[in-house]
Amino acid sequence: MDQDHGRFAKTFDVNLWAPVLWTGLATRAWMGEHGGAFVNTASVGGMAVEANIGLYDASKAALIHLTRQLALELSPKVRVNAVAPGVVRTKLAEALWKEHEQAVSASTALGGIGEPADIASAVAFLVSDAASWITGETMVIDGGQLLGDAASFRQGAGIGI
Repeated sequence: MDQDHGRFAKTFDVNLWAPVLWTGLATRAWMGEHGGAFVNTASVGGMAVEANIGLYDASKAALIHLTRQLALELSPKVRVNAVAPGVVRTKLAEALWKEHEQAVSASTALGGIGEPADIASAVAFLVSDAASWITGETMVIDGGQLLGDAASFRQGAGIGI
């Protein structure tokens, strides 16, 4: 609730306006005629509610919707998808893991923190011919973080099937 307009504008400029601008420029310059694929960088934050980063998460939710909108508008020549990383070992996400890496790793279903290569591999797939029938989708790459706290689950639930 306590946001100033400057922070709001910067967040939405970077996370929403920049992809709109880039997609329009590239489509008009070449891709609209020749085809291609865009991959937006969303976040699992755009699919969940978190404390203290609600504005960021809202901008990523908007990007997920924009991805679907552009996929329809630019079809059939251009495909538009997104990746939604969880906590990944990057400078930008350092505040989410650096001081408590072990706890973040333990709470993730597949254990550990994502690596940039995990996201790069997903992007490479989405722009490849192997993904030629995929558009308008957001691929979650989070090691199972959206599933919930794996450490708490493992301690209390056991196998319930």
